Amino acid sequence: MDLSNLQPAEGSRQSNMFRKGRGHGSGNGKTAGKGHKGQKARSGKGPRPGFEGGQMPLYRRLPKRGFKNINSKEIVGINVSALDRFEDGAEVTVASLVESGIVTNPKDGVKILGSGEISRKLTVKVNAFSESAKAKIEAAGGTAEVI
Repeated sequence: MDLSNLQPAEGSRQSNMFRKGRGHGSGNGKTAGKGHKGQKARSGKGPRPGFEGGQMPLYRRLPKRGFKNINSKEIVGINVSALDRFEDGAEVTVASLVESGIVTNPKDGVKILGSGEISRKLTVKVNAFSESAKAKIEAAGGTAEVI
């Protein structure tokens, strides 16, 4: 068995294309598959999702905690020591960091942090730098540019 010959179990798939309320002969006449009376038999298809018949619904019973800032940015931080794998004189960008596998998902940007040492002269162009990282890159003879 493999993905090319998978199929649903016999009788498990049903079509919603049958015509409701078209007489007894159609097999779905009179109440049109809705049963007799009640809220779900009437127009409007019953209560909204999450309605529990007047009981306080679960989403209102659970405590709400915290705050999620919708304007926050997720910046990926990497240390200066990770840049040592690039060749001397190379230009380091977000694309080259992804290509080399240092960053997998840059999300909203990349920030270079100051942990570790760097011994190569690099031109680093990313979204942000810490003060110590910028100082270490420039001390090694490179340049730190914010894009």
